[in-house]
Amino acid sequence: MILVEHLSFAYPDGRSALNDVSFRVAKGETVGLIGPNGAGKSTLLLHLNGLLGVPRQAGRIQVADLAVEAANLPEIRRRVGLLFQDPDDQLFSASVGEDVAFGPQQFGLAPEAIPARVAAALVEVELPGFEARVPHHLSLGEKKRVCLAGVLACAPEVLVFDEPTANFDPRGRREFIALCRRLPATKLVASHDLEMIVALCDRVLVLDGGRLVAQGPTREVLGDEPLMLEHGLEKPHSLLHTHPHGLART
Repeated sequence: MILVEHLSFAYPDGRSALNDVSFRVAKGETVGLIGPNGAGKSTLLLHLNGLLGVPRQAGRIQVADLAVEAANLPEIRRRVGLLFQDPDDQLFSASVGEDVAFGPQQFGLAPEAIPARVAAALVEVELPGFEARVPHHLSLGEKKRVCLAGVLACAPEVLVFDEPTANFDPRGRREFIALCRRLPATKLVASHDLEMIVALCDRVLVLDGGRLVAQGPTREVLGDEPLMLEHGLEKPHSLLHTHPHGLART
């Protein structure tokens, strides 16, 4: 579902953010993306639906059967739904219903079909009947669910999450993890919440300094304490008594 080959990227000021990154994500997989601050995680996520343009320095990206290139960007952005870390970066309409409807409107859904699509998306994120609510009056958890509803209303094949549980209280975090687990789409989840990665992800990619330094089954990679410490991370408490084997370092 996702193919990234030899992707390198530098920002206009010359700062290198990604260096020869290659990986694949199969249809239906939930894959974690971890690494210290500045590793390049957010930059990588933004490339998956062309928000930083098409690959300029080197490499290629393909989502399903479409290359991330200029002619395909409208369809890529329908297929790849991105949930930002801060919901206030994603909410901009006067009501929840208008916000959730925005994506389907832009992608050409028939006007008469939009209310049903909005209602179904809100049911999917467990906020039925929220159409008339004002987004900036909502709690953090509700805002994130509304953002997710806006993404789901576009019927994406791939969901990309940037720190989905950041600043949640324990109950909100548990509920959001359970909600994410129920979603059938292919998922790529970038987070510092390593316990969430253990609970949600089948496999994990480790980025550091813009390079992919390890990948493999989640419990094996995150259970490798020397690897985690080497790249500015810590072994999750839930894995303190596990022992790694069979890691694929890159």
